[in-house]
Amino acid sequence: MKKEVKIVNVTHPTDFEVHLFHDGSLYESYKVFGAHPETQNGVKGTRFSVWAPHAAQVNVVGIFNKWDGCNHGMNRLNEEGIWSLFIPNLLENEIYKYQITTAVGNTVLKADPYAFYSEVRPNTASVIYDIEGYDWQDQKWLKNKQKKISNEEPLAIYEVHLGSWKKKDEETFYTYRELADELIPYVLEHHFTYIEILPLVEHPYDRSWGYQGTGYYSPTSRYGTPHDLMYFIDQCHQSGIGVILDWVPGHFCKDAHGLSMFDGQPTYEYFDKDVQENVGWGTANFDLGKPEVRCFLISNALYWMDYYHVDGFRVDAVANMLYWNAGGTLQKNELAVSFLQKLNEVVLERDSSILIFAEDSTDWPNVTGAPAEGGIGFSYKWNMGWMNDILKYMETEPDDRKYVHDKVTFSLLYAYSEKFILPLSHDEVVHGKKSLLNKMPGDYWRKFSQLRLLYGYLLTHPGKKLLFMGGEFGQFDEWKDLEDLDWELHDYEMHRYMHDFFKELMQLYKRSKALWELDHSYEGFQWIDADNRDQSIFSFIRKGKKEENTLVIVCNFREAVYENYKVGVPSFANYNEILNSDAVTFGGSGKVNKKKIKTIEKPYHNQPCHLEMTIPPFGISILRPVKTRKGNTSNGTEKKVRSNVTGRRTR
Repeated sequence: MKKEVKIVNVTHPTDFEVHLFHDGSLYESYKVFGAHPETQNGVKGTRFSVWAPHAAQVNVVGIFNKWDGCNHGMNRLNEEGIWSLFIPNLLENEIYKYQITTAVGNTVLKADPYAFYSEVRPNTASVIYDIEGYDWQDQKWLKNKQKKISNEEPLAIYEVHLGSWKKKDEETFYTYRELADELIPYVLEHHFTYIEILPLVEHPYDRSWGYQGTGYYSPTSRYGTPHDLMYFIDQCHQSGIGVILDWVPGHFCKDAHGLSMFDGQPTYEYFDKDVQENVGWGTANFDLGKPEVRCFLISNALYWMDYYHVDGFRVDAVANMLYWNAGGTLQKNELAVSFLQKLNEVVLERDSSILIFAEDSTDWPNVTGAPAEGGIGFSYKWNMGWMNDILKYMETEPDDRKYVHDKVTFSLLYAYSEKFILPLSHDEVVHGKKSLLNKMPGDYWRKFSQLRLLYGYLLTHPGKKLLFMGGEFGQFDEWKDLEDLDWELHDYEMHRYMHDFFKELMQLYKRSKALWELDHSYEGFQWIDADNRDQSIFSFIRKGKKEENTLVIVCNFREAVYENYKVGVPSFANYNEILNSDAVTFGGSGKVNKKKIKTIEKPYHNQPCHLEMTIPPFGISILRPVKTRKGNTSNGTEKKVRSNVTGRRTR
């Protein structure tokens, strides 16, 4: 039988912390609120603190008191509704909830908004957990991280849903620790620099993928404990991989045990019913003007940074925050704008190496500009326009692409208006949208050829990169979120070819300064020919800071093969083709340029000279200047593609 617990009335938080909380500037509110194992007056126990401004009474309940809170009433510290209680001898791993008596006398049971750990779904109680004490070994990563997040470094993100990347069986997930052994070597093999994980906040419904959360401070227990997640991130860092969390500060789950109507009245959500609910998603919108809610959310970002060493956040549904449906019309939400500016200011002041991405589909200006200059302060903005345009273009029948030619060229008109990420994300391969491979028109061979071309264009277009899991080996089915990826596809030749091509392409991306060094500068890109609508051939130059890092890229979005095709180029004596997506080793037809290509000193395409080359079907060719004895130019150690076409399909 458990020892009888006795209540100790302790006034906590301090008056100053209370003031900061209601002022909206207590940015480490997770150290004040929630359940904290600690010793008071020489007695071990747990201190509970919660904000419930409209409650008539709050009690702590759990198995320890048979869910009867009559002897564990919390002390109301102020009129604004902060409640606190220390319970001695109540230690780690006990489950609990807050029993809240509303102003009208109803009783609701709520999980702790600041809980550090939660029961495994479908159970919904919070769990007392000592968040301290993990022994981090990522000091080298933290020391060098500032350099890694520079705009002048390669940035390639692998977007992952941990529950469906790989599973033991239909019902059993890999744990955070097991994923460290499985996922990290895979990410390294594919030359990604960061992992972005779909939301890890506790959430009741698997198929919400974490976007409808109930426990913002509680990493989902589906995959293990908080310290297990710390181990996973620690191992990522020791392997040189950064970790970005998908994060949802705009709206939250309406399940009964969560934040919704927390004390019987709107607490975390807006009071105005016109903007209180996100009807399309069945969620409630955070009241981004309320000081206590701002503390909750900004503190949450700092919490993931401080305790989990995360390297960045992808802020979900920014468009839905910037604009709200007020009074039946879509209007700017100035509360959200000021919140996002403050969020970015506080986070980057704490750690300037943190990356903060806006998933924003609007034309709101200066999203990545500094708040002091009227911007919102994000590190990067997802280029949803590019994503939609290029996928629409690729889904168009090749013979009709000349009619949608501008969908390829349009993105370069605004490519430098923001700092952009080019995303091919989970949203594009689910809910009947088809996988990237299956979006490509034509037969089996044509689908793979065009997907290799799409990836080549992704990696050579200005902007940082993101790909959702499964795309790297050409998953045929769209994302099946209740199953793992179709790993058996590696038994099929064309998927192995796709996999090999993607790894080679990523390796080329990381070692080619022209593809990232001037990503956000007009100086890093130049069209050679953007007007060949009839043949759907695009050619352009990517440049690094040094002339010798120049690359010439030629993309053919039609099936035709062209011999001796003229391309204007900068004035170097010779070029090598360092990658060709049509190489036989990648499953192509072998229309490659094996030999050194000599330039002809006659202007063409507004370039000082030109060359003649073979243009592969549905292919991308990447050319690099050959180093000469005169010092005129490139690194001759680049690997060149060599292909033997014997016994392979030719076009």
